[in-house]
Amino acid sequence: MPVQNADVADIFERVANLLEIQDANEFRVRAYRNAARTVSSLARDIADMVENDEDLSELSGIGEDLAGKIEEIVETGILEQLLELEKELPRELNDLMRVDTLGPKKIHALYTELGIENMADLKAAAEEGKIREVKGFGEKTEQKILDRTARLEDAEDQRTPLIEAEQRAAPLMEYLAQSSGVKQLELAGSYRRRKETVGDLDILAACKQDSDIMERFVDFEDVEEVISHGKTKSSVVLRGDLQVDLRVVPRVAFGAALHYFTGSKAHNIAVRKIGVQKGLKINEYGVFKDEERIAGETEEEVFEQVDLLYIEPELREDRGEIEAAREDRLPKLITLDDIRGDLQSHTDETDGRAALEEMADAAEALGYDYLAVTDHSKNVTMAKGMDAGRLGKQIDAIDRFNDGRDGIRILKGCEVDILEDGSLDLPDDILKRLDLTVCSIHYNRNLSRKKQTERVLRAMDNPNFNIFGHPTGRLVAGRPPYEIDLERILEAAKERGCVMELNAHPKRLDLSDLQCKMAMEMGVMLVISTDAHQPDELNFMRCGVEQARRGWLEPENVLNTRSWDEVRKLLKRD
Repeated sequence: MPVQNADVADIFERVANLLEIQDANEFRVRAYRNAARTVSSLARDIADMVENDEDLSELSGIGEDLAGKIEEIVETGILEQLLELEKELPRELNDLMRVDTLGPKKIHALYTELGIENMADLKAAAEEGKIREVKGFGEKTEQKILDRTARLEDAEDQRTPLIEAEQRAAPLMEYLAQSSGVKQLELAGSYRRRKETVGDLDILAACKQDSDIMERFVDFEDVEEVISHGKTKSSVVLRGDLQVDLRVVPRVAFGAALHYFTGSKAHNIAVRKIGVQKGLKINEYGVFKDEERIAGETEEEVFEQVDLLYIEPELREDRGEIEAAREDRLPKLITLDDIRGDLQSHTDETDGRAALEEMADAAEALGYDYLAVTDHSKNVTMAKGMDAGRLGKQIDAIDRFNDGRDGIRILKGCEVDILEDGSLDLPDDILKRLDLTVCSIHYNRNLSRKKQTERVLRAMDNPNFNIFGHPTGRLVAGRPPYEIDLERILEAAKERGCVMELNAHPKRLDLSDLQCKMAMEMGVMLVISTDAHQPDELNFMRCGVEQARRGWLEPENVLNTRSWDEVRKLLKRD
């Protein structure tokens, strides 16, 4: 898809914002803002003007220098100057412009005075009353910032969690597959990259010319509104306010289209830039040398033309995957088949909805070697948490179960609450009888970053602490994470031999993809656990594996890809 006028205008606005935050010459800043307005208000397509070699410097507010920058953006999809500015200043400073109380000068003040680099920093500083202390702000401005950031979070929460999008997409895809003349049918976009939330759904189809797929699409029973209906593209809104776009593309260009519409935008720009350097034009229609299409039927062909190994969709976020593909350093991503067991599950002894035997049967049906039963400790009263006496009885019951059954092994565990002072919710003598502990925070989420971090560090000092469960406490598209210095926690986990959980429940997916990658790069072991409260929820393991893949995790980075004997040795603390 060619660069649009809005893309050029957005890049110029971002340049202007960062220049102004840097306190650059006001005339220079104004030139970029004027150029952005000029381009965004053009009735013509700026990309067409570049292609036709028109003199862009004749446009109002566009001199030769800016004309050259427009050509660079149209031809490569990026502006080198913006990339350089984002090396000098945190790129997320631009996001603060979404807070309508702030402008570049105020952002400059917050950045220089308080070190605020992103939305999370801004919210934390406002909540701690630090913003009012900066010259030019005050208590009312601070409150307005809090209100604006809360509204922005609410707006972001309108994205659809991936699991919900799956539930809507599955029947639609099954229905469309029954259309006449369908040769290929794929979901693209952030859905295919397995992002934890999606804004909309993008479907690509390759069909015979007489296919009825478009008519069937707009007639689908879940369609609430038809936005547009054409021969090659239609858009609808499904119940639940999820927009779906269907595009019919030629088979000869299906791979190029799939790559393009899978994204991310940053990844695509990076690939296109390599193409430009090789004299190639890469878009959704194929890979072109001059006017000749030389590739595009498959995604593999697209990558081959720019001398890259095939990059899995989950990695396509421009986070180093291009360089890794060029240098043959791409990770051998974990798959569901690598998982040997599940290290967090609950039974009806606390807040689960199935007996131990039912959970064991379900885990064995999945081919697992082991399943840890980790019912809650006593502090979680809403879950009927267990005291030492009840846990001791469950330990004995699990021993009897294992003695009387071949096949799957049930591990004796407990999800132990980390109390506010950093102590664990049960005495050491009962914890020592367990195969493992999952230690988690369920209460006192509103502690300061310093206190919350110290709370967990003190808990980790206990040699009976094995796994840090759902480490940030966030809920996808629901509850934000509590304040915690995760980097310090990871450093401590590595020093103490503790494991970080990637909670696979689709409402949690905690850790995030970036946090998984950070843990892996710091040499910290992770475990993917479902937190299942009933047998069917054991299938959520795939959600955790998808998140792990986005975090670049290989089997060796994940504890439960190993046998129980290996897991036991790795969990043992000196």
